[in-house]
Amino acid sequence: MEKDLTGGSIWKQLVSFTIPLILGNLFQLTYNAVDSIVVGQFAGDRALAAVGTADPLMNLLILGITGLCIGGSVLMSHFFGAGDREKLKCQMGAMILLGMGLSVLVFVLGLSLAEPFLKLMRAPREILGMSASYLRIIFVGMPFTCLYNIYSAALRSVGDAKTPLRFLMLAAVLNVCLDLVFVALLRLGVEGAGLATDIAEAVSALLCMVYVRRKVPLLHLKKNHFVPEKQMLIRTVQCGGITALQQCSQPFGKLLIQGAINPLGVSTIAAFNAVGKIEDFALVPGRSISNAIMTFTAQNEGAGKKKRIREGFQKGMILEAGYWILICGVLLVFGEEFLSLFSSDSLTRMEGLRYFSVMAFCYWLPGFNNGLQGFFRGVGKMQITLWGTLTQISFRVLFTFLLVPKLGITGVAFACVIGWSVMLLWEAVYYVTYAAKHLRE
Repeated sequence: MEKDLTGGSIWKQLVSFTIPLILGNLFQLTYNAVDSIVVGQFAGDRALAAVGTADPLMNLLILGITGLCIGGSVLMSHFFGAGDREKLKCQMGAMILLGMGLSVLVFVLGLSLAEPFLKLMRAPREILGMSASYLRIIFVGMPFTCLYNIYSAALRSVGDAKTPLRFLMLAAVLNVCLDLVFVALLRLGVEGAGLATDIAEAVSALLCMVYVRRKVPLLHLKKNHFVPEKQMLIRTVQCGGITALQQCSQPFGKLLIQGAINPLGVSTIAAFNAVGKIEDFALVPGRSISNAIMTFTAQNEGAGKKKRIREGFQKGMILEAGYWILICGVLLVFGEEFLSLFSSDSLTRMEGLRYFSVMAFCYWLPGFNNGLQGFFRGVGKMQITLWGTLTQISFRVLFTFLLVPKLGITGVAFACVIGWSVMLLWEAVYYVTYAAKHLRE
């Protein structure tokens, strides 16, 4: 159902829009987390390390596609807020053309280059073959990943965050069932985990497409909507391309960080994979609040409501701060229990707890950065999010290589804190300057 965010209670709209996004992102993460849990419990730590080594490269490519969708959804929200339905449809058509072209390219290149890329990451020889097999299977499902992200982004741009969640929930349950069948029962190892993820992604994509066709006339496309104006196509490439680069820079940095972790051995690799999965879940609400700020800001930018944009951003940042207090306590109390889901090895759990002993107190940094990035995307300042992320990941990678040889996995945590701090300083200064100039009634 469409939802106009340009009027009504700001608190109610932000919270009601954020909750489905949180649930949806949690179910999305369930795909990979369940892979890791089932693989770790039924195929061993070597298989878990293989999935963990492959994850940064897989995420690099998937986030490139989702970045294109995020950039396109901002433009769609602008058109929706301005009441221009025809341009909204043309924008969606441009996203499908660009997204599917990119996903096919990723599929073709990924099949042949999976193993060479893993070698560049210094993946241990004993898990190289398993990691490459897992990646190739994931690449097969790339077009479905692209279609789901495009259609869910289109629905969210018109205020509907609940429908993509329903289909993702169904797909997540299917993924769990298939993981248990393929990995635990049939003993297919990492290949079974990859196949389960592909099938689940395909189901969620097809359900989204059928729903839009039957229930959302606003997003019905005709042939002419796949021939966008030159300026619209350029704008889509600019916004989507910048956001894709910004999304890719984070996992690219993680690729380099994984390279610093790999020489420390299988136990540390497994611990780094486990804390990464837990951290992904922990950061979901903050990112979801950011996406709510983005859509809220974009619709109101299209409607020209400057004061409402400023008020919405301030309330969104309060939500970010409140969530940090919650997640800090949860990780400090239940960190070991979460790690035990991924590995029964005491050394692996000890390494993970060392990481969380630092990071639990510092998750307010990515929370505030997420809020600022949601605002900048909403007003169309994609380049600011790109430069902020590039700054953060550059400092993070640099200090990882400086600190990890001395501090092990704890060095990664301190490197994260340094990178996020520099990023927050950069974005906060720019926000104050922008708000003083552009958000006055």
